[in-house]
Amino acid sequence: MSEKETPKYQLIANDLLHKIQTGIYPQNSIIPPEVELADRYQVSRPTVRQAISTLVNQGYLERRRKRGTLVKKVKIEQEFTHLIESYSTEMSAKGIYPKTNLLYFDEEPATAEVSQNLQIGLKAPVFKLVRLRYANDQPIVLVTTYVPQERIPQLLDYDFAQASLYRILEKYQLKVTRVVRKLEVMEADETTANLLNIAVHKPVFYFHTQGLTADERPIEFSIAEYRGDLNSFVIDVQR
Repeated sequence: MSEKETPKYQLIANDLLHKIQTGIYPQNSIIPPEVELADRYQVSRPTVRQAISTLVNQGYLERRRKRGTLVKKVKIEQEFTHLIESYSTEMSAKGIYPKTNLLYFDEEPATAEVSQNLQIGLKAPVFKLVRLRYANDQPIVLVTTYVPQERIPQLLDYDFAQASLYRILEKYQLKVTRVVRKLEVMEADETTANLLNIAVHKPVFYFHTQGLTADERPIEFSIAEYRGDLNSFVIDVQR
């Protein structure tokens, strides 16, 4: 449909959405009143009202009595629950700018939990990788990953502030072909809260992930702590 064929209310909705996504109308701000928008776009108030209703139904705006129309905090739909792909790939596909802050990367002896999930001996050497990941400069997930040292000793050669772990594993014929995930909802402790920029005790989604290669051997064990206020999760089940 060309712009000439697009209804006026939809063109206005598109423009308002662009202003929301680019920060002209920030989260929790009040957008201009209908009468002002009608004058700005040179349309009737019912047309503006329809545009606003479109964005309300899509979850971008919220009408508040006596206050006006509020820009809502929009959650990011995470689809890794039924897809196997890198964080950067998934975010980029949504038009979101991904960024990674590498907090820690070194070799350590496996704990009981790590050795069980990687099916290796207790205290066997593993690489521990801790990354704080962002979406449009907003911290949204803290990820701690363990990889068995014996299967890919070259891992320390890479800068995981930039590199994708899944792509590196694939380069060494260790592609993750299946994952097993467990979800818990817990309260953020002080360290997690500070890193994710949320209050202590706020809800956090904990995903425990075991990544397996084609031979069904674990190559990765990760604990991802997602902010509850900025993330939602898509579950796609087929029969």
